[in-house]
Amino acid sequence: MINPSYTQLADVLTGFSTSLQEGEKVLIDAYDVPEGIVIALIRAARKKGAIPYVQLNHARITRELIRDAKKEQYTIASELELSRMKRMDAYIALRGAENIYENSDVAGAQIQLVSELMRPVQNYRVNETKWVVLRWPTPSMAQQAMMSTEAFEEFYFKVCTLDYSRMTEGMESLKTLMEKTDRVEIKGPGTELSFSIIEIGAEACGGLRNIPDGEVFSCPVKESVEGVLQYNVPTVYLGTSFENIRLVFEQGKIVEATSSNTKRLNEILDSDEGARYIGEFALGFNPYILEPMRDILFDEKIAGSFHFTPGQAYETAGNGNRSQVHWDMVCIQRPEYGGGEIFFDGELVRKEGLFVSADLKKLNPDHLTGEITD
Repeated sequence: MINPSYTQLADVLTGFSTSLQEGEKVLIDAYDVPEGIVIALIRAARKKGAIPYVQLNHARITRELIRDAKKEQYTIASELELSRMKRMDAYIALRGAENIYENSDVAGAQIQLVSELMRPVQNYRVNETKWVVLRWPTPSMAQQAMMSTEAFEEFYFKVCTLDYSRMTEGMESLKTLMEKTDRVEIKGPGTELSFSIIEIGAEACGGLRNIPDGEVFSCPVKESVEGVLQYNVPTVYLGTSFENIRLVFEQGKIVEATSSNTKRLNEILDSDEGARYIGEFALGFNPYILEPMRDILFDEKIAGSFHFTPGQAYETAGNGNRSQVHWDMVCIQRPEYGGGEIFFDGELVRKEGLFVSADLKKLNPDHLTGEITD
C-alpha cells in the first residue's frame, strides 16, 4: 500500500503544479527517493490521462561519472538528454540527498564542465516545459534542519501540501508592484544596497515550479547594482558550505566577495564573466519555512527573506545575464535575524520581514496559514 502522504503529494504535483492533461508526456526524474513516491506519481499522471516516463538517478553513481568526465562524454549525454526533453510536455524532479556533500571532493573544474555542457537541457526544460522540482525528506535533511527524522517528515509534507492557492491574490499584487517599480533599496545589518528593476518584469511562484514555493522574483538592470550586501543564511553550492557571505557591488559587478571560504567563493564567481553579475532578485514568504536548513529550495522561500542571485538570469523577468552559475544566496529580515527594510521607489514595502500595505499583507504568515482571512 502506498503511503497516503505520497498520494496527496503526487496529486499536488500532477495537478496544481503541472496541470497534466490528456495525452501529455511527463518525465519523472527521481534522485535517491523511495519507489513508493515514484509509483504514486505514475498512478497520478495516468489518472489524468498523461503518459509517464521515469529516470532513476543515484548520487554516488553521478559523482563517479563526473569525477573523470570527458568533454565528449557529456557532449553526447547532453545531446541525448536534450532530444528526450524536447519530446516531453512536463517535468517532475524529486531530489533526495543522503549526503549533501557528496560532490565536495569533485574538482570544481569537472563540475563546471558538466554544468556548462548540460546547460542546454536545463534551459529547454525551464523555458519550454511545465515543470516542478522538489527535494525529498531524508535523515540528512533532518540533520540540516536540526530536527528529528519524524518531526522533519511531518514538517516536509505540511509545507509541500500547503494550499498554494492562498498565495495567488497577494502574489499578483506584488508582481504588479514590482513591474511598475524602478528603484529598489534594501537596508539591514551590514547591508546598504540599491538597484533598478525598471522594465525587467516579475514572476510569481506559488507552487507551479518548485515545491515548496512562495516567492515573487525579478532581476536588477545588469549594471545598476551598487552597495554592499551581508547575507545571514548559510549556503551549500557545488558541494561546499559557505557562511557569512558578503558582496560589494560597483556598476552591477561583484568587486569584492568574502565568506567563511573566501577562496572557493571567488573561484566560483570567476567561473565566467556573468558569474559576478546578478541574475535574480526575489522576495520569499512561505509561512511554514522559518529557519535555514542549507537546502536552497527551502531556504529561498523562508518567510521574511529575500535572495539576490549571482549568475544566470531567467528568460522571463531577467536582464540577459548568462552564466553557468545560478547561486541563490539568502538573507532573512525578520527581527530575530537582525531585521531590515525594503523600499520600492522610496516607499516602504516590507519591514522586519512583514509586508506593510493592505494588498501585500495577504502574503504575511497569518493570512497564508489561514489564521486570518482578511
